[in-house]
Amino acid sequence: MPKPMICLFDALRKYLEFFRSCFSHRQWKYFVTVLLGLIEHEGRHTLKGLLASVWEKVSLSGLSRFLGLWPWAPEELARTWQADFRQELAGAVQTEHRRQRAARPKRRGRPQATLVTGYLVLDDSVQGKPKGRKMAGRGQHYSTTEKKVVPGHCLFTSLYLLLGRRCPLLPQLYRQKAVCAREGVPFQSKVDLAVAEIEHFQPPPDTHTHVLVDSWYHCRRVRRAAARRGWDLSGGLKSNRWMRISTPEGGREWVQLSAYAAGLGDADWVEATWPAREGGTRSTSTPCGPGCASSAPPWC
Repeated sequence: MPKPMICLFDALRKYLEFFRSCFSHRQWKYFVTVLLGLIEHEGRHTLKGLLASVWEKVSLSGLSRFLGLWPWAPEELARTWQADFRQELAGAVQTEHRRQRAARPKRRGRPQATLVTGYLVLDDSVQGKPKGRKMAGRGQHYSTTEKKVVPGHCLFTSLYLLLGRRCPLLPQLYRQKAVCAREGVPFQSKVDLAVAEIEHFQPPPDTHTHVLVDSWYHCRRVRRAAARRGWDLSGGLKSNRWMRISTPEGGREWVQLSAYAAGLGDADWVEATWPAREGGTRSTSTPCGPGCASSAPPWC
């Protein structure tokens, strides 16, 4: 049955209070209605479905105006929840630094610096919209779920992980060039969105950031954007990408990744332990073979 707002449990009520300054008094009621409806409704998340799950005096037209016309800024919401995340994790970061300092062995010389790493994950997903012909930003995108090109929206998403906690960042709509020309908005490629996210994201203090991307985003611009901030970056590489290696004679040459991988033998593969929330996970990886110019695997 529909649930009134007064039934909000304490954790959700405390969470929603952080965003009260982002809305007017009238907007605040609709904001809570949407969040409570998303939690309670088990069917399709339509506006009628959300209203059917919340027992409040709000109208369907008012909810539509709240989502599409009323002047509130999603960017302000994102800044608010990220600031709260940084403040909440500040104590845990310092606790982890103290734990690492207490666990490191005592020896002469300058002690090794402690390191708390957060992971910034960049990716995109496609939401098919076969019937929404008048929806803004609707284009033709390849869906890995459907294994074909489908009409719909492509959403660029980012996720930050630190000490087992997750903070989703503000999603952004990716529009193709033809869609931008039709709607009169400036075009931004997926790489542009990734570079902008790396340049503007503010991690909690006293942490190191490691960016994780797939092969679509792994390019020179993204790597240089991470390097300018002193961050690490790991990502996949397509087999047709070219990589520079050092030859035994001291020179350098460019080879395709597929050709480099074909030259690896059994001795080049080692078992590595990757950190995970449930404990160390064993997996097979390969270091640089003879002739690689870097001390890290070429795809990292």
